[in-house]
Amino acid sequence: MNPYISLIILILYFGMLITVSIYTSRGADTNTFFTANRQSPWYLVAFGMIGTSLSGVTFVSVPGAVANIQFSYFQVVIGYIVGYFVIGTVLMPLYYRLNLISIYSYLEQRFGFWSYKTGSGFFLLSRTIGSAVRLYVAAQVLQIALFKPLGIPFEVAVAITIFLIWIYTFKGGVKTIIVTDTLQTFFLITAVVLTIILVSKELELDGISGIWKTVQESKYSQIFYWDTKDPKYFFKQFFAGAFIAIVMTGLDQDLMQKNLTCKNIGEAQKNMFWFTVVLVIVNFLFLSLGALLYVYANAQGIPTTPKTDEFYPMLALNHLGVVVGITFLLGITAATYASSDSALTALTTAFCIDFMNIEKRPEEQRSSIKFWVHVGFSVVFYLVILVFNRLNSKEVITAVFDLAGYTYGPLLGLFSFGAFLKRPVNDKWVPLVCIAAPILTYILNENSEAWFNGYKFGFERLIINGLITFVGLLILKGKPVQQSKYSV
Repeated sequence: MNPYISLIILILYFGMLITVSIYTSRGADTNTFFTANRQSPWYLVAFGMIGTSLSGVTFVSVPGAVANIQFSYFQVVIGYIVGYFVIGTVLMPLYYRLNLISIYSYLEQRFGFWSYKTGSGFFLLSRTIGSAVRLYVAAQVLQIALFKPLGIPFEVAVAITIFLIWIYTFKGGVKTIIVTDTLQTFFLITAVVLTIILVSKELELDGISGIWKTVQESKYSQIFYWDTKDPKYFFKQFFAGAFIAIVMTGLDQDLMQKNLTCKNIGEAQKNMFWFTVVLVIVNFLFLSLGALLYVYANAQGIPTTPKTDEFYPMLALNHLGVVVGITFLLGITAATYASSDSALTALTTAFCIDFMNIEKRPEEQRSSIKFWVHVGFSVVFYLVILVFNRLNSKEVITAVFDLAGYTYGPLLGLFSFGAFLKRPVNDKWVPLVCIAAPILTYILNENSEAWFNGYKFGFERLIINGLITFVGLLILKGKPVQQSKYSV
């Protein structure tokens, strides 16, 4: 694919985002940046959250993974439904009742200072590394398709990309993100649907019924697995999906910040319901696209790639024509920057509220602090990406995503204990419990096969981590206080 076409697409794309930023940033102050003045239409929040939830890694990984795991990932997606129900009925009413900006300030009200800082610190660590790595993986695809043919070094390309994200988010913050993520979600879904249509035409399939029949009859379409020893066992995947949704949406400032910009709890819950419906459909489209791509490659005699993550990009950029190539670039760009821009805004919000006490300062100081924190996290993103580019190891990336699972466990334990029990804890010992829980989980994970008759942990690490944190909090005794409004 001609790199100059790719460059024009990227220029037009970011031009659109910056134009939206200029419009949404008029008269913006720090309240606009953090909460969008709590005036966001629920339907924009719901649709835009799709792009935030799906990163560039998801965009290329889910279709490619169909070769190895078939449609079993949909078992995880079914679990998401339960997780989002818990968020909408348990966590969101709690957040709205306490009128939170940073959801981690709940931990200070419920437990105390050290619990608050610990919870926010775990989020900052998880999101900073996780989002930077997601951006890195997608940046590699753009480097191959666009920047390398133009002679632009990877380091310069990443700097330009992060600078552009900073430009359209630094003023309007979450108010801008609500609109830009809506547009980016539209491009992402359009890319998937259009690619499915174009591939089905290449396969000469007869409309939707032909697509459905081809996917259903392919060897990739199995959804449910009932063998308890299979890593794809239904209940293992289902409960993993439920808890992943709870911690990586309900206990994540990035996703919750958007929900908290709705006018009231009723609209926020309506947003969560429709977000769930659309997300389930979009994930099924990703899996269907993966099946069609492998059917197409087999029919054309195109060899698959050693790494499944490279399969979709390889076909889109080299075998399916200019239209699919352009569609793919728009899709991965939208998926990548919809998750990265909101993460940058959420990290800025959490640090400003949780560590800089920005809400207690005059507006002029708030604007200055917010500006430099936003700059600081942009630089951190850049440095983390350069480190991973230097290491250039797929195994290291996998390890980082595993690390994110470990760091979200203490948040699961803290919030579940605070919401469902009224028991106080000795706050000063909470950081020790939250550090010990991931360490103990890691020890269990490394020895699970030897200790548990060959059983190997997967997504359950998150649940075990949260459970250890929960038990640790039970052991800590604190002074009796009235906790009713902090519980469900």
